[in-house]
Amino acid sequence: MADTQDKVLTENEEQLLTAMGLGEDGAMTKDYIAYAGKRLRPEDASRASKEQIIEALRTVSDPEIMINIWDMGLVYKIVQEDNGDVKIDMTVTAPTCPVAGILPQQAADAVASLEGVGLVEVKIVWEPAWSFENMSDEAKAMIELF
Repeated sequence: MADTQDKVLTENEEQLLTAMGLGEDGAMTKDYIAYAGKRLRPEDASRASKEQIIEALRTVSDPEIMINIWDMGLVYKIVQEDNGDVKIDMTVTAPTCPVAGILPQQAADAVASLEGVGLVEVKIVWEPAWSFENMSDEAKAMIELF
């Protein structure tokens, strides 16, 4: 099982490195997308709330600074489809972030674990670039403690 997880992690990291390749105009050229979950059946009427999705995202932290991705301001957009699918746009603090290859998948897995969520797509976006201004006041206070 560990070999399979290592292989998936390696493939995810390779996909992210490819996505970070710059085009001639200096823009990022490809998308990095992590997927999790499965389609809900039409008879599954219950859907997770946006607040539940945010709380799930708060369980995913950057292991280097131990602040969750929501309070870090890494999540830019959450779209809930009528069928229960969820699409999330997020970024990382820098293209060279050492955990950039695992955070999107951890976010997708956390949201997919919720009751009332179907397929989850977490896409890394590069615009706008992340800055400290994106952080919640609580996250900024935690950074000051370090």
